[in-house]
Amino acid sequence: MATYVMSDLHGEYGKYCRMLELIGLSVNDDMFILGDVVDRGPEPVRILQDMMVRPNIFPIMGNHDLMALDVLSKLSVDITSENAASQLDVTAMNELIDWLYEGGRSTMEAFQKLSRDERAAVLDYMSDFSLYEVIDVGERTFILVHAGLGGFRADKELSEYTRQELLMDRHDPDVRYFDDDSVFIVTGHTPTPYYCGKPEIYHSHNNICIDCGACSSDGKLACLCLDTMQEFYV
Repeated sequence: MATYVMSDLHGEYGKYCRMLELIGLSVNDDMFILGDVVDRGPEPVRILQDMMVRPNIFPIMGNHDLMALDVLSKLSVDITSENAASQLDVTAMNELIDWLYEGGRSTMEAFQKLSRDERAAVLDYMSDFSLYEVIDVGERTFILVHAGLGGFRADKELSEYTRQELLMDRHDPDVRYFDDDSVFIVTGHTPTPYYCGKPEIYHSHNNICIDCGACSSDGKLACLCLDTMQEFYV
């Protein structure tokens, strides 16, 4: 049994499938995906549907996933004369525009092709994404979160962090956040070329950054085995 982490798949279904084949993911392994499954890339909903049937894949919410969930939930409501004003208000339309600007078109178009039951199943699945996970692998503890621990304080419980702090605010990977040498923070959200100039997993001060820009022309999808620290790329 092994424990793996990936992040920021962004609709790259082909890379996702090649990675699962590369690591030989079995039913005895666990895979944590640290958010941003959807948007930008060509097949975001296809990835979601594959994840949905795998009980050993554990999704964590990313900012793109949350935007998609919020907008698609509103678009999936039947519009009537009674609810049109509340469902199609200025706030909802601005959220739609912002989401499309951030790469949501591929997700929206794929979602629209689903049946009513398939849409409901996808939204139910996404609504259950966790905001973070804390897991022990061997003698190490890993805090798994999309963007980081924004607004960090040493005495702040993880349950006290807001969605903004966990999904959007970037912490500094070159700062040591915990005195305990066995505690690591694993994040996506920020492509690692911003930190080290190349699409490789970045390790610094017990921070592990694994978004290697899978949806960019010169990026890669990265996967890390937390048992061995072996890195995989496609």
